[in-house]
Amino acid sequence: MQIIISHVNTDFDALASMIAAKKLYPEAQLVISDKLETRVQRYLNIYRDMFDFVPNAHIDWALVTEMIIVDVASLSRIGSLPQDFDPKTRNIIVYDHHPKSEKDVPYDEGVVELTGAAVTLLLEEIQKRGLPVSKFEASLFGLGIYTDTGNFTYNNTTIRDFQMAAYLLEQGMNMEIVQRFSEQTLTSEQQDLLDNLLAHTEIHEVDGLEIAVSTYGLEKFQNGLALLTSKLLGVKGTDAAFAVVKMKTTVVVVGRANSERITLLPILKKLGGGGHKQAGSATVKKGDIEAILSELIEDLPTILKPAITAKELMTSPVKTLSPDTTIEEAGRRMYRYGHSGYPIVEEGRLIGLITRRDLDKANHHGLGHAPVKAYMTTKVYTIGPDASLEEIQELVIDHNIGRLPVIVDGQLVGIVTRTNIIKVLHSDVLTDQVAQEGLTAEELAGKMGEQLPEEVCRLLKEIGKTASEMNTPVYLIGGIVRDILLNRPNDDIDIVAEGDGIHLARGLQEAYGGEVLEHESFGTATWTHPSGLSIDVTSSRLEYYEQPAALPEVEKSVLGDDLQRRDFTINAMAIRLNEESFGELIDPFGGQYDLLEQKIKILHNISFVEDPTRIFRAVRFEGRFGFSMDDQTEKLALESIDKMTQLTTQRINEEMKRLFKEGMPQKVIRRLFELNVWQQFGIKENQMESSCAAAEALQKMYTEQEQPSWFDYFLIPFYCDSKLYAAERFALLKPERKLLEEISDLHAYEQWEETRQEGEWHFLLNAYSDEAILFILAAGQVTEQQAVVDYLQKRRNLTKYLTGSDLMKAGLKPGPSFSELLMQLEACQLNGDVTSKEQADKWLQEYVCKQ
Repeated sequence: MQIIISHVNTDFDALASMIAAKKLYPEAQLVISDKLETRVQRYLNIYRDMFDFVPNAHIDWALVTEMIIVDVASLSRIGSLPQDFDPKTRNIIVYDHHPKSEKDVPYDEGVVELTGAAVTLLLEEIQKRGLPVSKFEASLFGLGIYTDTGNFTYNNTTIRDFQMAAYLLEQGMNMEIVQRFSEQTLTSEQQDLLDNLLAHTEIHEVDGLEIAVSTYGLEKFQNGLALLTSKLLGVKGTDAAFAVVKMKTTVVVVGRANSERITLLPILKKLGGGGHKQAGSATVKKGDIEAILSELIEDLPTILKPAITAKELMTSPVKTLSPDTTIEEAGRRMYRYGHSGYPIVEEGRLIGLITRRDLDKANHHGLGHAPVKAYMTTKVYTIGPDASLEEIQELVIDHNIGRLPVIVDGQLVGIVTRTNIIKVLHSDVLTDQVAQEGLTAEELAGKMGEQLPEEVCRLLKEIGKTASEMNTPVYLIGGIVRDILLNRPNDDIDIVAEGDGIHLARGLQEAYGGEVLEHESFGTATWTHPSGLSIDVTSSRLEYYEQPAALPEVEKSVLGDDLQRRDFTINAMAIRLNEESFGELIDPFGGQYDLLEQKIKILHNISFVEDPTRIFRAVRFEGRFGFSMDDQTEKLALESIDKMTQLTTQRINEEMKRLFKEGMPQKVIRRLFELNVWQQFGIKENQMESSCAAAEALQKMYTEQEQPSWFDYFLIPFYCDSKLYAAERFALLKPERKLLEEISDLHAYEQWEETRQEGEWHFLLNAYSDEAILFILAAGQVTEQQAVVDYLQKRRNLTKYLTGSDLMKAGLKPGPSFSELLMQLEACQLNGDVTSKEQADKWLQEYVCKQ
């Protein structure tokens, strides 16, 4: 017997998941709990006849051979099971969207992944199989998604839930039904219980957060406690709320939270329950409510993340202005560093703030020469380094301010901006999304040990130890971090020191020996270890661009600025090497999440404007990793592609060379058409298919050991659009110019179809390289392609029977006729008329006799 079952206190996601599972397993029996959420009870009062349910209590468990468990993965939450029930003797299939737990039942099939609703997982399978969904079913499935994601407002909501909701709309989901049954109205009994919970509530303050704990006892079971706990949280205005209610002999604990610092699971799992980080429950049969309440209050500190303080959020050191700095100079600095405001400091003391809005007003009145002290704000809100994230957010919102200076003993030690706050909030969301696959510092250190050579890993630890002794933060940074996370080889070791990289290199030399080569103007040094290994140590720095497509200006700065200047999120990660935190991943822009999502994403909206070569790099990474640009990045690439024409020819060539050497040429050509790259050179979009076909044909004409040059592939779109002349400026080297000239000549030939024998081909093509001839063949200009290929093969293997010396010995006078005569001989060889040295000598004698 095959059954479909979910958890007790069945909610809409559980009900919808059961009905969705029935479509995947049509022979299975639906089994429902006798304890239903109030809204589900209201729904089934109308629609129960639409379903073939069997109550849990009526199942003969001895006959059950297979269980499809949905919206839950723990057997303890599906109701009463016989004491002798052994899941190991049944085939278990699980579809669940909750975090995995040690108490989950081992399963044979199914999907357990973090989504907003369990029914999303089942709908994806229904969609994949192409199974029909009725309007009635679509509405029920929609109820499951909308109620379990809080109308897409809960943090556990994923893009997959949105996609399935859109799919359900296409299937006829009735939004009026969804709205009607998702409304949370209270019965008179529920209102009474809520009133009692509110009257028996204690507020506990833990590490700056308030948690409400309510308790009450009932003589009978009362459903809807999850709804009541949500209302309790709203009425009390706390950061979290627990309702602990005894119903007959069972104690039910429900938790709800609205602070990112809180995860309810440690307490709920300890009580045998589960759920999500900010919503869950536990049921303790024959529980002692006083003991449970006491234990819950004692364990409240376990559900809090450590408070994030200004010290961790702030940017330090702070760039400041003196009060006499002109408005014009302040504007230049804001542009250079991307800031929207500056603290004004005099003799080490903060005396004001000036924002871009202040500068705009002054400039509007033609006062660019005026000092900033005339326009700065002197009423400045400040904070200390121990101010919590919650306190900082409240200040920013209440006073509508964009930055908060951090002051210690009257001195400015840092600044917290809206950007800092947004980054940490965004980082929390990303941390949740990558939690299942994220690595701790210890795990990442182990991964480094597995992927990097032993001597390199040992050297990195030595660098971290010395840097710690010198109080210098030091990091492994860039593409190698990305490739360690992707399990890809990479021996390009980039080390960044937050501070003075040259000073750190000297410290390494002093500690371990070796040699240091300093590059003072770049703030870098190369330290060669006594073992011979060389490491480049760079000072962290920022970049700014005076104009689009120009090379950047650089100066020393902090790690955050160094990562900010990178091209894509997946390349803007660092691994800390300091001894006390070796292996800690620094990922301020969500690069790890983008690796999981296989997305190429830029860091800011003018990234491609500042450096259009990043568009080429994005295409290169798409091909290398099988990733794709996210929609916003591709949109910005298309909007910025015209800036590519401002690049020097040499920079374009360098990027094209990397692209064609690394990627599949036809895919590269197609992608560059899609991004309007070729169109910037005057190539028409309708040449895409012919160009891709020619690139594929050209690649097949070569062996794996010998491939065409990047310039061959680069010329194809120009050739297909009859615009080879437009490619002349890219032929910077002599071989490239020669190839372009040969292709142009061959393109103009009209004798291709008139030629038949190899000897005839030789008179036509002997002066041209194989490379140029194969290019013409690949472009489809020649009908008799195989004949030309055979000719080239024979030409490569042609034996030189006679030389100029042989001709002179035969009495011929040196001159241009020698070349013509030897070519005639080669034509005879290619036609098979001369096959040996003796025949060549005879051929020469006959020729001389005719003279």
